[in-house]
Amino acid sequence: MSAPRALRPDATTLATWVADARGRTLELYADLDDAQLVVPYLPIINPPIWELGHVAWFQEHWALRHALGGAPARSDADALWNSALVPHRERWTMELPSRIATREYLEAVRERVLESLHRSAEPLGSELAYFIMLGVFHEDMHHEALLYTRQTMAWPAPSLTGANGETTESPETGALDGDVPVPAGAWRIGAEREPEPIFVFDNEKWAHEIELAPFRIARAPVTQAEFAAFVDDGGYRRPDLWTTEGSAWRQRTGAVHPVHWRSASGGWERRVFDRWVAVSGQPHRPMLHVSAHEAEAWCRWAGRRLPTEAEWERAAHGAPIDQRANLDLRIGDTVDVAAFAAGESACGCRQMIGNVWEWTTSSFGPYPGYVRDPYAEYSEPWFGGDHRVLRGGCFATRARLLRPTWRNFYPPERRDIWSGFRTCALD
Repeated sequence: MSAPRALRPDATTLATWVADARGRTLELYADLDDAQLVVPYLPIINPPIWELGHVAWFQEHWALRHALGGAPARSDADALWNSALVPHRERWTMELPSRIATREYLEAVRERVLESLHRSAEPLGSELAYFIMLGVFHEDMHHEALLYTRQTMAWPAPSLTGANGETTESPETGALDGDVPVPAGAWRIGAEREPEPIFVFDNEKWAHEIELAPFRIARAPVTQAEFAAFVDDGGYRRPDLWTTEGSAWRQRTGAVHPVHWRSASGGWERRVFDRWVAVSGQPHRPMLHVSAHEAEAWCRWAGRRLPTEAEWERAAHGAPIDQRANLDLRIGDTVDVAAFAAGESACGCRQMIGNVWEWTTSSFGPYPGYVRDPYAEYSEPWFGGDHRVLRGGCFATRARLLRPTWRNFYPPERRDIWSGFRTCALD
């Protein structure tokens, strides 16, 4: 689905989103057997059977109970699926409803939300619309999280309606070298208040002016071939290339090459879900599954640096969010960095939206005048900690979720996510 041109969808569009999101949730789990739904404990994932129920609970909690004042569909729903109440580790040991009962809950909540939209008079009330959108976007993010789980567990790629091949863009289009210059000046960063949107995440609020020095930023993300050269040059064994935090991470994990890579007779291979592909056969795909520590080590090796999130957003201005970006799992993997030429930003950077999430140097924190939104656990608990901002989305991110001001955030050691990086020239 293409992103809306404005964050003011009508009831019909919202109903389409609700049905589409729930349909994709069910498809993502359809081929998993009962044993896969109760995976061994890992701190970077959720048990899939718990995550299924949590998606429905979140939608019911905010749209049906908070916005509409309805009664819970299950008396035990909060105790089972409220992520603010159920510690991460306990999700593996608690007694959860069966797969059938969980699916019935998902379907019941969906139907109640669709009924509420059917009853709504036009124009749709902004409060109900806001919380229905929150539920859809939350579900979209959990789709991506489940796909991370499938990759982590080496399960096959899912077969999805409306995905995997719905594009005329070739994935093999080559490299895209060089930088674009961005002049100094004042620039507004963040979501604008006008025209007033129904929905913007609180960490994007609100646009504020900053001064940027001139900089040069790469037209494309770092490729697999470029990163392989760093690995082959002993990059993981050279302490001088790693920050103090990066060195500690490398020693703690024992990392000697990227995760999901292995050495084969013909060179490096990377794992895409349950299959291995030769890196040499896809040299111009963007580097994937790298931590911020690995990205920074590569930058030191290459004499480059990561952009700040303000620099990234400035360079991304004007990048379209539609069929001109690798989103929505339409292709099912990354494409060459030169692909989607029609999707360049105004300054000439390609794939600022889609393909891979891109690390920045910026710690995740509030913008000036930040005010917490009703979903208090989304942003504020992670401010001022060790979370780093990523930008741009990846090939699995839903288009309707994204805009150039959208901020993702993860600890810098995470590399299970579909993260890559774009670099800037040193001053």
